[in-house]
Amino acid sequence: MTDESFGDQASQMVNETEVEAPAQQGSPHHSPTADEPGPEDTSGVSDMVEEGAPVEPVDVADVEAGPSLEEQLAERTSDLQRLQAEFLNYKRRVERDRQVVAENATWKALTPIVDVLDTIDRAKEAGEDDPGFHAVADQLTNAVGQSGLVRFGEPGDVFDPNLHDALSHMGTDPDVQVTTCKHIAKAGYRLGDRVIRAAQVLVVDPADD
Repeated sequence: MTDESFGDQASQMVNETEVEAPAQQGSPHHSPTADEPGPEDTSGVSDMVEEGAPVEPVDVADVEAGPSLEEQLAERTSDLQRLQAEFLNYKRRVERDRQVVAENATWKALTPIVDVLDTIDRAKEAGEDDPGFHAVADQLTNAVGQSGLVRFGEPGDVFDPNLHDALSHMGTDPDVQVTTCKHIAKAGYRLGDRVIRAAQVLVVDPADD
């Protein structure tokens, strides 16, 4: 065999060996076939993160689940209405407290005058006819009346334990149907609905049938 023939035969054996040798999977020169899964393509992920990936549906759902503008407006309106109601109640309480304070002050000022009015009544019953006395008495009565002091208690009034203090029972009277004030020992006085002093009275009861 010549050197040239031997060289040709060696080259042919090398070529056949390269063709028949199985390709090593995972080698740098290996290309995946149709039956082999290729490596996962992540080439675009970094670009999506850098450029701003689209919002996931679950994130959109979380945003849409929050209160709408109409709901927020209704909530704020309710808050304002509640604050307005609380402010009005506060104003009423302040006004009521101011009125109570004024009534208490008037009460303290007028209570001692009741005794003076009792003295005037006794003087009139005794026949005091001095014009000066009557002028002062009338002026004082008008002044306390303008302050809200009201006199009550007249013979013939139906007895009311809230307004009258029964000093004594004078027996029965066929002319009355219920317990009645027959005589007024001292007149009663009230300031608005508040009784300063109950009228002191003598009462009679209706006659038994």
